[in-house]
Amino acid sequence: MSVPQFKRVVIKLSGEALAGEAGFGLSPQIIKSVAEEIKDVVNLGVEVAVVVGGGNIWRGKVGSEMGMDRASADYMGMLATVMNSLALQDALEKLEIQTRVQSSIVMTQVAEPYIRRKAVRHLEKKRVVIFAAGTGNPFFSTDTTAALRAAEIEAEAILMAKNNVDGVYSADPKTDPTAVKYDELTYLDVIQKGLQVMDSTASTLCMDNDIPLIVFSIMDKGNIKRAVQGDKIGTIVRRSL
Repeated sequence: MSVPQFKRVVIKLSGEALAGEAGFGLSPQIIKSVAEEIKDVVNLGVEVAVVVGGGNIWRGKVGSEMGMDRASADYMGMLATVMNSLALQDALEKLEIQTRVQSSIVMTQVAEPYIRRKAVRHLEKKRVVIFAAGTGNPFFSTDTTAALRAAEIEAEAILMAKNNVDGVYSADPKTDPTAVKYDELTYLDVIQKGLQVMDSTASTLCMDNDIPLIVFSIMDKGNIKRAVQGDKIGTIVRRSL
């Protein structure tokens, strides 16, 4: 069995990745598959935290474009991430992986409040921790949540699992046949070239805290485990090359 390259990681899942081909809602098959992949990583001895988006249910930006107050639309998006987090927790616990959901918005009936020290203790006990409700503040994306939580819990990497692309490209490969895939990038490259990897706030947080980001496709089974083991998949983004 290969030795994992990282001891503690944050896995960033887009909400759309949990929807499958439907593009909306939750796909039980996809959630089960993702949970199985996370179990494989936990069985390697890696401490795993997860941040899930909510775009399969609601996107705050869309609500804002509809004329809603941006803060209200973003709070709705945070609640969508809680729904996804509870679904993933259920799937993991069916596989006998102890899991805790910590929410940045207090809702004690369904999740623990986010407490950094408690999250770290869960991880040390080999429990999966799912960070829900974003940062608890509007105007911040779940990408920023992943970067912030990774810095707080001293994660060694962020694994960004995508459902529609297998790495970082110079342009959208679906619409631009000349798009080039990058194997390695710096965060300054991402910011200066305007690459759609994560928002600039998240990129800057990762750069300042020297947290590598690995972007890959979740559609290829086993990719999360490969990323943890240091296999060359997708694109890796670092502070410096």
